[in-house]
Amino acid sequence: MVMTREPGRLYLVATPIGNLEDITLRALRILKEADVIAAEDTRHTIKLLNHYEIKKKMISYHQHNEREQSERLIQRMLQGENIALVSDAGMPGISDPGTFLVAEAIRSGITVVPIPGPSAVISALSASGLDTSLFMFVGFLPRKKSEQVQRLRQIEMFHGTLVFYESPHRIETTLKVLREVLGNRQAVIARELTKVHEEFVRGELDSLLARVAVYPNIGEFTILVSGLNDNIRQITTTKNDIEDIEVLFERMQGEGSSLKEELKVIAQKTGKPVKQIYRLYLERRKKQ
Repeated sequence: MVMTREPGRLYLVATPIGNLEDITLRALRILKEADVIAAEDTRHTIKLLNHYEIKKKMISYHQHNEREQSERLIQRMLQGENIALVSDAGMPGISDPGTFLVAEAIRSGITVVPIPGPSAVISALSASGLDTSLFMFVGFLPRKKSEQVQRLRQIEMFHGTLVFYESPHRIETTLKVLREVLGNRQAVIARELTKVHEEFVRGELDSLLARVAVYPNIGEFTILVSGLNDNIRQITTTKNDIEDIEVLFERMQGEGSSLKEELKVIAQKTGKPVKQIYRLYLERRKKQ
């Protein structure tokens, strides 16, 4: 009787986002026991392995070779090998390579096991001071401004906290487009999380823009922006309601397919009745 070997497993191992002490005992055990470690950058992962005296064969698995490497890794797991997948920092597949391999493994009947650990999203959110009951992880925005604006228009009505990733080279540009599309909302920048120079900067987007203008081009950033509910509260409690609505009239020019839809959007943003917004609109037209 021919015995067939059980397929191996794919372990998604969360690794430190800065401080090397931020790794679980379970993650260290899996890294030691796996047949091979698939790493986003082997030069980066070797520092972690050396720190914990782990000797293990590694192969490179990144966004430029993930399809061909996924095929090889699937075959190895079907033959019984256990694969530990790691990214440079945090959980594989979250703004890092891994999603394609996970989908292929599931399609091939291979068990996928998450090994939880450090997360820049959760770390930044928990200490931000913004709403944590409802949030949306957006990750990196597209490179082109037109695509950035389109993406932000799709989520600007979201009531929870918006969370973005950004590199030091594009942080100022990204804050500008956030300010342009979402308005001057409350926001937080989390920089160099878990590292020696960890920093949280809180305030309106305008003040954050002034702050990052003097930053050196180093560090990784997580940006958190208050949701529509908080933004409505800011607008409706101000003494300058009419001025705020005037700004929204300017911003919403051409956003809806009809005047009625545009006025509805402004009403949602300010928390005021559509009829009241329409009266203000008519008054504005008379003045013009």
